[in-house]
Amino acid sequence: MTSSSAASVFSALAPYGWDEAWADEFAPYDTEGLLPGRVIRVDRGQCDVVTAGGVVRADTAFVTPHDPLRVVCTGDWVAVEPGGNPRYVRTYLPRRTAFVRSTSSKRSEGQILAANVEHAIVAVSLAAELDLGRVERFLALAWESGAQPLVVLTKADLVPDPVTRAHLVQDVELSAPGVQVLATSAVEGDGLDVLVATVSGGTSVLLGQSGAGKSTLANALLGAEVMEVQATRDADGKGRHTTTTRNLLALPGGGVLIDTPGLRGVGLWDAGSGVGQVFSEIEELARRCRFHDCAHDAEPGCAVLAALDSGELPVRRLESYRKLVRENQWIVAKTDARLRAELRRDWKRRGAEGKAAMELKQGRRR
Repeated sequence: MTSSSAASVFSALAPYGWDEAWADEFAPYDTEGLLPGRVIRVDRGQCDVVTAGGVVRADTAFVTPHDPLRVVCTGDWVAVEPGGNPRYVRTYLPRRTAFVRSTSSKRSEGQILAANVEHAIVAVSLAAELDLGRVERFLALAWESGAQPLVVLTKADLVPDPVTRAHLVQDVELSAPGVQVLATSAVEGDGLDVLVATVSGGTSVLLGQSGAGKSTLANALLGAEVMEVQATRDADGKGRHTTTTRNLLALPGGGVLIDTPGLRGVGLWDAGSGVGQVFSEIEELARRCRFHDCAHDAEPGCAVLAALDSGELPVRRLESYRKLVRENQWIVAKTDARLRAELRRDWKRRGAEGKAAMELKQGRRR
């Protein structure tokens, strides 16, 4: 690639996140005459790729392995053929981050939602009752991806009382250590300036349930009615899928946004470190337990249970932590025979201990 053509590539792709590091990664493919580009949409084995010459349609057959985590996805930087009918994506560049969830199938597969993301925006509607457990679940996946999470409470105009709104923000903050929580209203413009400043550098992915206001939020960030918006049901605040594909869009103020369809199921996928990050206060307490393998059930010298008894740790947080840890262990065990065997032994041991404790208790009553 000549210096002039390299400059034109930078000029065209910089708004989509192209930088010197990506150029270095792409260098071997440049010598083969391939073109760099970023995937802005994937649809049934084909994808739209933005290149220096514009958006092209390309087939992903060359990079469709058996591993579903290695398929081309929105946000990937790829090497695409300069021409041909059909035109093919030859490969994608190594991902800096990847947002992955487990599928709803029984095959224990992960599904990659977005790649090369710096900010994971979790949209939560204030038009419905807060589900803090779901927020924690989204955050675990966000931390695991390598992105920096941000919780955006949408439709804040529907909670006009500032005291009530402040309490809702505080509830989420207590469930999201190390994460900024921002109340916004696309109708009144509240909080949008802070959000625009946050996402202006790098790539952000917009996540949340149907009806969370993601499309409205995306339009506010884009400064135009790009994404279709549908009304939510008054009964439960839920909505239908407005966005049906993952779309990557350059923001007018800088940065890139990936809008995703509403996620009804948010299964963990090997997200142990992400769960630990979400529940960092419990992980810190666990380090003070007398036994390094403390299960925080009934062991003597358990710092977690002591914090629970003193009121320092809310019961809901511990229950949510246990649930996500169990779920993550189960997902990992499905693909790890050694861990699966260890879990079975652990379950049998705990079952025997519980049975012995029950028999001891019944013996004392007699």
